[in-house]
Amino acid sequence: MKNFAVKTIVAIGIGAALFFVLSTYIAIPTPIPNLKLSVHYPVIGVMAMLFGPLAGCLMGLIGHFLSDLASGWGVWWSWVAGSAFFGLAMGFVGYKIDLSKGEFGVKGAVIFNVVQIIAHLISWGLIAPGLDILIYNEPVEKIFLQGAVERGKYSDYRSRRYDPVLCVRIYQGEKGIFEKGRLKTIW
Repeated sequence: MKNFAVKTIVAIGIGAALFFVLSTYIAIPTPIPNLKLSVHYPVIGVMAMLFGPLAGCLMGLIGHFLSDLASGWGVWWSWVAGSAFFGLAMGFVGYKIDLSKGEFGVKGAVIFNVVQIIAHLISWGLIAPGLDILIYNEPVEKIFLQGAVERGKYSDYRSRRYDPVLCVRIYQGEKGIFEKGRLKTIW
């Protein structure tokens, strides 16, 4: 495990704050009703890769907790646990892809995206719904449908396949991503 230094503690605070701000206030609208592209999970994924699994777990946990707290509907610990697991899983990817060297090729993009898709499926298909049933005594049919549909509809699961690559390329300082205020295709 990477050293739990002051730099890591500061990164946890920054990651949690980014999660909160990006999930609460920032989303890219689409022409499809109730569908927004959300970038908070890719940002946490990249930061978790840089600072390790424990840092990623805490970023997801604290950031989602603050987001739920500010939303007014109360904290849903089952969904907070899903975000914490996502950060943990993406932190382990950092051992396979070393972003600190500034390298992120096609192989890295494939590994990153496969792991993040699996992590999202586990987080929102198993952990969050399973804990909803155990903690809140929610009906099974409703919860698994919510995990499959609501997360896809509002957090836009489909867009996450592309957002992480954008985040990593921005992190690496690639030029030409932004063009006259619009995102430019980077593939």
